[in-house]
Amino acid sequence: MSFSMKAAALVRPCKPALTERTSTTNVSFSVRCCTMSTQTAVRPLQMKPVDSHRVKSWEHLLDPVDFDPTASLFYSNDVRVADRWEEYQGIRNWEGLLDPLDETLRAEILRYGNFVEAAYRAFDFDSSSPTYATCRYPKRTFLDRTGIPETGYRLTRNLRATSGIQLPRWAEKGPSWVATQSSWIGYVAVCQDKEEIARLGRRDVVIAFRGTATGLEWLENFRAALTPLTNVDSEPGTDGSEPMVESGFLSLYTSGSTESPSLQEMVREEVSRLLQTYSDEPLSLTITGHSLGAALATLAAYDIKTTFKHSPMVTVMSFGGPRVGNRSFRCQLEKQGAKVLRIVNSDDLITKVPGFVLEEDASDVSKNENVYVAGLPSWIQKRVEDTQWVYAEVGRELRLRSRDSPYLNSINVATCHELKTYLHLVNGFVSTTCPFRATVRRVLNNHYGEKVAV
Repeated sequence: MSFSMKAAALVRPCKPALTERTSTTNVSFSVRCCTMSTQTAVRPLQMKPVDSHRVKSWEHLLDPVDFDPTASLFYSNDVRVADRWEEYQGIRNWEGLLDPLDETLRAEILRYGNFVEAAYRAFDFDSSSPTYATCRYPKRTFLDRTGIPETGYRLTRNLRATSGIQLPRWAEKGPSWVATQSSWIGYVAVCQDKEEIARLGRRDVVIAFRGTATGLEWLENFRAALTPLTNVDSEPGTDGSEPMVESGFLSLYTSGSTESPSLQEMVREEVSRLLQTYSDEPLSLTITGHSLGAALATLAAYDIKTTFKHSPMVTVMSFGGPRVGNRSFRCQLEKQGAKVLRIVNSDDLITKVPGFVLEEDASDVSKNENVYVAGLPSWIQKRVEDTQWVYAEVGRELRLRSRDSPYLNSINVATCHELKTYLHLVNGFVSTTCPFRATVRRVLNNHYGEKVAV
């Protein structure tokens, strides 16, 4: 069996088994542990250059990945998703698709990751610029100018987030990165291309959020105590608690100003418009984000499913997201039918905060049992549970590790959290028993070299 790195889908530990031919001049090998995918391999999508030097001033201060020159992070997929699109959107909680990672699901995760990358590329990070914290590109050319052309999607709404932190008056005269109350944080894009709609099996709506960028957003991140969700008609959780989420994330989602409505209002208005416009055809809402954007994506999914009782399928694909809410919040999200796939780097500290988690296994949202930490006295656990710092993980998890990649130059807090690192790890991940494609290739090359030397 020939070895193809782009089509490999390995299941068991990778220990190549050599198979010798009778001829001394011909040497071949097979990988008995590796099952090859019969699906069409994803093909690289040519990237257009971003037309501003400003991006370079922030995006690549750290270049964590020494890329394999034969690989690309930016993928288009020729595989028809239509027949199984609900599975790839999580209707069965991605059972059987994560370990080993299904090739089509990999392509879908990378595709949505590119929409988040576009949100970063479009944001004006230059605090000396009069357009600081706004979107640098018009809606008509947004996706082309952020480097992902020919997606079949069209931008329909820009989204802004407003901090609820009230600054003293003297701060208004400070630097813009400190005093900016409201900033562009993402966008809504709708698939409009008929061929892409046919390939996907439905019209897809993407809501994409960038991560933390402004000073007030950083301050909101540190407001980590849980707070009840306001104006939500929901039942208490199995433990009698009400749904609660991180107060800073909720503030950014629900706060507005005289100049700008809240992010919540903008999301609701656009979703309502789209549901009316495309009510007569299959529709999906895919919400994606990185870091802070991952938390806002989860809140938006909860809000949409709560507000629109007959909403279409809502899926969250988040990268490097922090914890968002308590167990009751997780239970309500599950009951509503929102599907959450969290892409997590085990070496990324951001995914381990804020608060405490007193559950041993939160990879399956259907498990709501109280789980006690071994060795922790019950009275201490009760005190901890009574505080506003007990979080619960939501959704299914695709767990990756920076240390598994042979292409990472360094492993530290910054590089492990980079979206670029996450996309690289998704691109290379095979399974928990064989975590990275390049590891397989190196082993095979070593065996091949040794055999030829003999």
